[in-house]
Amino acid sequence: MKLCSACLLGMNCKDNGKNNRDKKVLKLAKKEILIPVCPEQFGGLSTPREKSARKGRKKVITESGKDVTKNFTKGAKEVLKIARMFGVKEAILKQRSPSCGSGQIYDETFSRKIIKGDGVTADLLKRNRIKVVSEEEL
Repeated sequence: MKLCSACLLGMNCKDNGKNNRDKKVLKLAKKEILIPVCPEQFGGLSTPREKSARKGRKKVITESGKDVTKNFTKGAKEVLKIARMFGVKEAILKQRSPSCGSGQIYDETFSRKIIKGDGVTADLLKRNRIKVVSEEEL
């Protein structure tokens, strides 16, 4: 049993209201139980919503400059709660997302420049000894 970014399973929860359906993830879902999670929705953000990015290690801001750090933190904590509830030790999360990115995220300029770093949820899961992989690593 693993956590999985809901957008990778075809759920329309991305910031633009669409999904990131991934064939490898869907194939895996036929063999293993994948628990869909969307930290941004769990944190109270709507779908669709304004694009967000991490600003340093402490903040998450929208493209218009609104601070949504509390939403991202709340959503990450809810995902961790689910992991603990089901004894999950691994998560497949959407690469480069400000919530789910593992090792790579987009920078705060919204120019789609990729930088080293983790999304809020990926960071929290890793700090709690839950293995995080991206869909690109499957």
